[in-house]
Order: sequence, then C-alpha cells, then structure tokens
Amino acid sequence: MNQTPKDKARLTQWAKASGCGCKMPPAQLKALLSGLERSQYSELRVGFEHSDDAAALRIPGTNQLLLSTADFFSPIVDNPYDFGRVAAANALSDIYAMGGRPCLALGLLAWPVQELGLDSAAEVMRGAQDLCNEERVPLAGGHSIVSEEPFFGLSVQGLVAEEHLKTNQGARPGDLLYLTKPLGSGIMAAALRKGLLETPDYYGLLEQLSVVNRSGASLACLEEVHAMTDLTGFGLLGHGLEMLGPASGLDLWTDHVPLLVGLEHYLEQNILPDQCYRNWNHVESRVFGMEGPDFAWLCDPQTNGGLLIAVHPSASLRVEMVLEQAGVKAYAIGSFQNETEGIRCTRSVPSAP
Repeated sequence: MNQTPKDKARLTQWAKASGCGCKMPPAQLKALLSGLERSQYSELRVGFEHSDDAAALRIPGTNQLLLSTADFFSPIVDNPYDFGRVAAANALSDIYAMGGRPCLALGLLAWPVQELGLDSAAEVMRGAQDLCNEERVPLAGGHSIVSEEPFFGLSVQGLVAEEHLKTNQGARPGDLLYLTKPLGSGIMAAALRKGLLETPDYYGLLEQLSVVNRSGASLACLEEVHAMTDLTGFGLLGHGLEMLGPASGLDLWTDHVPLLVGLEHYLEQNILPDQCYRNWNHVESRVFGMEGPDFAWLCDPQTNGGLLIAVHPSASLRVEMVLEQAGVKAYAIGSFQNETEGIRCTRSVPSAP
C-alpha cells in the first residue's frame, strides 16, 4: 500500500509525539536514574534526585546560586518560527520556576536537513532568538546534529539568591496549591497532528505555549511560597505528587482546575496523546477519587504549562496580587494535608467546620 507523503509545511507531521508529550515516560526515567548516585560536590544544592526544573550550584564566596537546565522536544506547532518561540519559552520557564532569572541560553537542534531544509531550521532559531531577546537573555551558541526527526530546545543558565531558591519539594500541610495556566495543551496538540484542531483553538494554544513564566522570579521573594514548579510532560497529577514534602497528601479540587477554551470538543472525540496513559500508569496507585472523564486532562502532558505554587493561606492575596500585576491569572486548585497520602480528588472546596 502506498504511503501518504509527509507534509513538509506541517512540522508536527514529522514527529512521533508533540512537545513535552515526547518525554521519556516517568516510570522509565525513574528506572534510568535509579542506578546513579547523587553528586557529592559540596556546593551542589539541587541535583536530579527530586526531578526539579533545574540544577542549582552555589557560587563560592557569594549568596548566589547558578541554575542550569536543558530542555528540548519535538514540534508541537507547525510553523518553524513559532516552534522556536515555544521551545525557548518552555526552557526559560524552568529557571523562573526555581525562582531565578535566566542569563544565558544555548540552542540544541536536531534537524532532518535533507527533508526540511536549512531555511526552516533557521526560522526555528530566529523564533528562539526573538523570544530570548524579549526576555533579555542572549542566545549565544549551541549544538546541532542531523536527525530523522526534528527536535529543538535550549540549555539555559540563570542566577538566584540562595534564600530565594524554590524547589518542587516542601509543600506544607495547609498550603494552598495555585496554578497559573489552563490545562489541555497535550490534547490540543494531538488534535493538531490529526488535522482536527480548529483555527481559533490553534491560536489560543499557540498564545499559551509562548508565555514565559517569568512571574516565578517575583513569587520567589515571598517566604510563604514553600514550593514551586512548572507543569510539563508528567501532567498535573505527576507534578502534584512531586510537590509532596512535609505534607503527605493533596486535596485536588478538580472542578476548580482551568481548562483551555474549546478543549471539551476534543475530549468528546476521545483525542488523547499516548503520554496520558503512561502518566496514569505511573500515578494510579497514589490517586484516589478521580472520576473517569477527568483522567484525560489530569494526566495530559503539558508543554510550557503554568506554575504550580504551594503557598501558606495567609499569603494567598499577596500571591494573587503579584500574579495579577504580571498579567497572570491565579487559580486556587487544592490544599495540602497530612490526613491521607497521595492525591485525593474532590469536586469542590471542603467547607469550613
């Protein structure tokens, strides 16, 4: 049977998965890292042991930490320039999620040059450079290889004062959980690859994917913010579980979780990325009370998703004010507790006794 040739104008047709949906499944990643020992360098503050957004190394003789991350993925949008912007925004957000400010970026490019040409690769780089320039971060070099499948991302370095460092661990009992972007980017990206994403929804998706989570640097100055991470390929449930520290459980108010406009249309068509199922297999034993239809968006792999923020209730208004001043919507979606272990899904905020 004749194969339909790939459409060179649509980058997503050259990828087996979209954006952070191409991440190694969490169970495989855990197995991969299980045989590695944490580095014993005395200046290393954060390594790979808790799946944080970036590594953190103390700069000797200062109170500053060097943050370092690398993030790349397959196309989640079709236009090369837009792909470069989205990939750059996603990588820079890792630094902001640790409370830092990015200061240097290097490009990481794998490209099927013979099939897609150099012009499209140059457009990817131009999109990334424009986004970095908007964030006042020099894109100063990088590395490129020829590949059968296109990938692009950045290695980013940043700085943060040690007292302002935020990690994905440390949520305390009673803390509220905030989210700063709606869910559904993985599902909509899957619809795009199938040619089913409607034009208004495409532009809504692109707008969200291109927003950098720079408000994380401001939130880090608040002592009442106890943990922070950005929501990406392991879905809300996976990243929510990563945040459990002194608090052993999370009450997730599923009817308070925001969803992208138009998402219901694709849920009705049962359009799901494969990573949804892999994410669920990883968290199933630690999630309780989830209603069947919620599975799709609770496990949906996000690309450049919003910040997840654990904050003491006394500072909730301050957090909302910081986000509002940054033009970011704040959604309170849960509360950490010690009554149960794992994530307990409920349909509403429990009433006060």
